[in-house]
Amino acid sequence: MNFKNIANLLIACLILVSLSGCVQRRFIVRSQPEGAFVSIDRRPIGLTPLSVPWTYNGTREIQLEKDGYKTIKVQQRIKPTWYETFPVSLVTENFWPREIRDERLMEFQMEPKTQVQENLLLDRANDLRMNVQRGTITAPIQ
Repeated sequence: MNFKNIANLLIACLILVSLSGCVQRRFIVRSQPEGAFVSIDRRPIGLTPLSVPWTYNGTREIQLEKDGYKTIKVQQRIKPTWYETFPVSLVTENFWPREIRDERLMEFQMEPKTQVQENLLLDRANDLRMNVQRGTITAPIQ
């Protein structure tokens, strides 16, 4: 091998290394109040605020739970950005000279659970007991 071939090989290697594109995708989940337990697609993730990597676009099931607050369960659609659509994604994923960050912020406002008065709960239980003894069926409370 002569010097010219080695130089061309080094230049080609440098070009390949410098053209290693990459898209970093992250969900950032925040809740008010903080400290809600998050599950994404029924997989436990952690407590808010949190940041978690993701790979594919589509619809995600996000659930937040916290003692004393109503559980939030949503179907969140994640749409691709312009650089994640074919054929542009071929370039940005493989040959773009810099890292691209795709961060999706999801913020949730949690509502406190309403407390049922004890006497109303006991009245409802007694009504259900009497209906069972009579053999009637009662519709559930929504």
